[in-house]
Amino acid sequence: MSKPKTKARPTAGDAVRAKKRKKLGFLAKMGYKKMITYPLAVFLVALILLAVNFPTLGIDLQGGVVVTAYGVSANPDELAKFISDQLGVDVRVESFTGVDTNGVRVYAPVGTDPTEIIKIMQQKYPDAEYTHSEVQPTFGEIAQQQGIRALVFAFLAMAVVVFLFFRNLVPSMTIIFSALSDMTIAVALMGLFGIELTTATIAALLMLIGYTVDSNILLTTKLLKRKEDSIDEAYLNAVSTGFTMSTTTLGALLILWLISTSQTIDNIAIVLIFGLLADFMNTWLLNAGVLKWYLSNSARGGSE
Repeated sequence: MSKPKTKARPTAGDAVRAKKRKKLGFLAKMGYKKMITYPLAVFLVALILLAVNFPTLGIDLQGGVVVTAYGVSANPDELAKFISDQLGVDVRVESFTGVDTNGVRVYAPVGTDPTEIIKIMQQKYPDAEYTHSEVQPTFGEIAQQQGIRALVFAFLAMAVVVFLFFRNLVPSMTIIFSALSDMTIAVALMGLFGIELTTATIAALLMLIGYTVDSNILLTTKLLKRKEDSIDEAYLNAVSTGFTMSTTTLGALLILWLISTSQTIDNIAIVLIFGLLADFMNTWLLNAGVLKWYLSNSARGGSE
C-alpha cells in the first residue's frame, strides 16, 4: 500500500513570490486596450521631443577641441562662463576625478585655438598641467556614420533572430517595436536632460537592444508556450521573474551612476537607466497587451 503524498510546506521564497504576484496582480487585470494605448502615447511624445530637441552631438561625432587641465578643482558652470566671456565662444566644462588627481575638461567648437583656452585658464590656474586634442569634422562625420551603421545592423540582426525563433509575425513585430520604442524614449530623454550623443552613448544604445529584448522574449515565450491554465496566470509568472531581472540590473546601473567619477560612465549608465525604465512599460504593458489581444483572438478563431 503506497503512502499518501504529503503536501510540501511553503517556504520563505514561496511567500515572497506570492506577495510579489499579489502586488503585480493589477497589471494582469488591466484590459489589453489600456495596456497598448499608454505606451503608444508615450512613444508619440518621445517622437515629438526628438523632433523639437534632438540630443546635441558630442565632439567625437561633430569635431571640436578638448582642453584638459589636471590638478584643478572648479565649478564647471562658473569656469565655462569665465572662459566663454574672454574667448568670445561658448564652451562646455566638465569636472572629473581620477585615482590620483582631479581636473576639468573644456570642450570648444571646431576652429577654436586650444592655446587661447589654455592661456585664459592659466590666469586662474597657473600651476595646472594642460593637454589638448582636436577632432576634425571629417573624422566626426565618419564616427557618426559608423555609429548609425552599428545601430542599424544590430537592430536588423536582432529582428532576424526574433523572427527565426518565434516564426510568428505578430509577437515578433511587437518585440521589435518594443525595442525601437525603448531606444526612442531613451534618446528623447537624453535630449531633454542635455546628455550628448557620443560614441559612448551609442554603445549604451547598442547594449540596450540586448537588455530590452531579453525581457520581451521571456514574456512572449511564457505566453505563447504557456503551461498555466490562463493567459493571466502565465503573465503573472513572467512578470514576477522579469521584474526581478530588470530591477536587479536597474539597481546595479543606479549605483554605478551614483559612485562613478567619469562623465562617460555616467552617460552610459543613465542612458541604460532611461532605456530600462521604458522597457518596464513596453514589455509588461505594450507587448503583454498585444499578446493578450492576439491570443484571445486566436482562441476565439480556433473555437469557431
